[in-house]
Amino acid sequence: MYAIVDIETTGSHASAHGITEIAIVLHDGEKVTERFETLLNPCTDIPVYIQALTGITNDMVCNAPLFGNIAEHIYDLLKGRIFIAHNVNFDYSFIKHHLMAAGFDLQCPKLCTVRLGRKIFPGLPSYSLGKFCRQMGIDNNARHRAMGDAYATAQLFSLMLQNDKDGHIRESLKLKAKENSLPSNLPKQNIDALPDAPGVYYFHDNKDKIIYVGKAKSIKKRVNSHFKNNRADLQKQEFLKNIHKITHQSCGTELYAFILEAVEIKRLWPKYNRAQKHHEYTYGLYQFEDQRGYLRLAIDKWQKYSRPLYTCNSLPEGYNLLNTLVQAFDLCPKLCFILQHHQDCPRNTTKPCACQNTETIKRYNARVNKAITHLKEALSTFAIRDKGRSDDENSYILIENGEFYGMGYIKQHLVTDGIASLKPHLTPYPGNGYIKSMVANYAVNNPECKIDLAS
Repeated sequence: MYAIVDIETTGSHASAHGITEIAIVLHDGEKVTERFETLLNPCTDIPVYIQALTGITNDMVCNAPLFGNIAEHIYDLLKGRIFIAHNVNFDYSFIKHHLMAAGFDLQCPKLCTVRLGRKIFPGLPSYSLGKFCRQMGIDNNARHRAMGDAYATAQLFSLMLQNDKDGHIRESLKLKAKENSLPSNLPKQNIDALPDAPGVYYFHDNKDKIIYVGKAKSIKKRVNSHFKNNRADLQKQEFLKNIHKITHQSCGTELYAFILEAVEIKRLWPKYNRAQKHHEYTYGLYQFEDQRGYLRLAIDKWQKYSRPLYTCNSLPEGYNLLNTLVQAFDLCPKLCFILQHHQDCPRNTTKPCACQNTETIKRYNARVNKAITHLKEALSTFAIRDKGRSDDENSYILIENGEFYGMGYIKQHLVTDGIASLKPHLTPYPGNGYIKSMVANYAVNNPECKIDLAS
């Protein structure tokens, strides 16, 4: 009925590491009925620190069977039984991965003796295997060896069966029970407390540091989806091992959650967020005065803390804008760096031009200033008004002069008919091209939510 398993490995994740020893203890619900153990040749060197921990050396496994040679026997021992281990997702991910490589698809229910221990014997100082066993009076003279740990886990499980007055084992085995897919250090109460609503969620490690930030249309569903796929790679296994707590912020809309996630990733720089850490504006339109006194416009790479007139996500986008201003306001293409220094300026053939010092600084700069004024006026100021976190409030997201200003929630009875009355209720946030693009696209696709405002 039950198969209690322990393995020793060459590393922390199955996709790049092998198994050096496996032990399986079969249990009928009352007693141990069969044991199986063997060393395995992992076909790779065992790291020195793991040899010191387990006592298993390269010499010991060099003539041991390969996993593939005994895969069918392991599969026969496990199929149709409940797979039990201390930190079950680790052992299960290794065995399932290596069985799959040998042509066997393991599908069986799981139980984790760490999670069950916290429920059946609450309040203990530690639920690590060694300390848990000592607290329960179980001797293990072969710690960090597969059979020593598997048999100690079997003894723990026997005690759990005897003391499970509230039916925790039965509840964990129900078809709809998802608890055994959760990280072993994450309390189920954290999952139960999550809302089925849009928002942002935070994964914390054992020191309460936030290691991942995510957004969701439904926080509860999205968080649970993280634990459905127990991949065998290093990133997934470390990720699951380090999750100890989940907190969240509910949001009125999915768009609000998307923006808050982007802001929080920049603020917190979580270890396991990668995609948005480096998402920034790429280029900006800058104004400066040259040594002669002429105002010049240029597209350049966006620099942190710089103040460009306009920001864009690609070089072609920037030059398209600059060409439009050059043509509309009769600016010199050489002074705007559209033409190279050695190229002839088309303006200079028909009229005085700043590039040849034949046009006065005052006259040329006046046209540049008109172009800048036009650009600022063309950048729209609007708000997105949408659902709030409750029926008596609305969420607001403000774009001012084409840039993301901030967002917040306002009670529906308050009048917000202009930017001056709106701003005091909003929290300013740093923006980037990713946020600006999201809000702009939302405004196009949801015109009923857009409120045009005077700057």
